[in-house]
Parts: sequence; C-alpha cells; structure tokens
Amino acid sequence: MRRIRQLRSALLGAVVLVAVLLGAVSPASAHDTAESTSPAAGATVAAPPEQVSVTFNHNPLALGSQIVVNDAAGANWSDGPVEIVDNVAAQKLKSGAPAGPYTVHWRVASSDGHPIEGSFTFTATAAAAGTTAAAGVPTMGTAQPGTTPAPAPAPAGSQQFPWSVMVFVAVGVGILVALGLMAKRRLTPDQGGDTEG
Repeated sequence: MRRIRQLRSALLGAVVLVAVLLGAVSPASAHDTAESTSPAAGATVAAPPEQVSVTFNHNPLALGSQIVVNDAAGANWSDGPVEIVDNVAAQKLKSGAPAGPYTVHWRVASSDGHPIEGSFTFTATAAAAGTTAAAGVPTMGTAQPGTTPAPAPAPAGSQQFPWSVMVFVAVGVGILVALGLMAKRRLTPDQGGDTEG
C-alpha cells in the first residue's frame, strides 16, 4: 500500500513537472509577429519613401536587426542602421531610388531573444527626387552599417536563448526519465512478490 502511494506521488510529481515545462516553453515558442508594414505589403506608392518600417506586436530587440530594401536589379537602397523605437523597426533609404518594384527583407530579435524574419514588396510608380545620376550609387557607395548582406550572420549570437530553452527541456526530460525509472523499480518488487505468492 505504501509503495502504491509512493508511485502515485511520483506520477503526480511528473505530471506537475510536465505542466511546468510546457508552461515555460509555450511562451518562448510564441515569438513576436509583424502586425503591419509601411508601405503596406503589395502597395503601389507614387515614389520610393524616405524610409520603410515594420510594426510588431511587442518591442523587438536591437541586437542583429537588419532591413534590406532591394530594387528590381537587386541593388540595396538601405541607408544606415535599423532604428527601433518601441515596437517599430524603421530603415532609411538612400536618395535617388528608381521607380519599380522593391523587396524588403527584415530580420530582428524578437522580444524573447529569438530571431524572426520576413519580407514584403511594394512598387514605386515614379523615381525619387534626384534620380538622374544617382541610380548607380547604391552599389558603388561606401558601405554603412546594415546596408550590406555581410551582417546577416550576426543574429546567430542572439540564438543563445533557444539553446538555454533546449537545455531546460533536456533537464526536464531527464528528470521525467529518472522518475519513471524510480517508479518502475518500486513497482517491480511488488509484482514479483504477488506472482510468487
């Protein structure tokens, strides 16, 4: 009878531990999401804007943030680093951007530390002011922070949080296995004694 109570206690402890683990991991897996963009995804605007932005449901972290704005030829028109104010990540554009379609690729660290990314497109019906000789400048200008693909590996450092979650889950699974083995050891002598008797 005492062993049955011990087994129930061990199983109850395992259930509580699983519930705690699921409760701790669930918020981590619910990363921030982009709520809107400016210009709106798929929009047609009169001319390339001075900046593009992404609005999130929570405040993203500045660590490893990158927004790349490419024209149809693949030239990057991003100018300077990404600016994050509250839940909005914004990227200024160089002057003289041409008319045509643009693809915006963004990557930020979610408020929980996990990197998130996405993209959207918009089309400019006319070129920005001062376009005449500036169309070739983006590929020949001096590099500025956040304007070249080189910083892309930087967000890998922000993935330390998912590793800590993995370690946490692994420890939890190890505890569950240990509880299961203890319960099995306690049950086995009981069953052996019953069959002999």
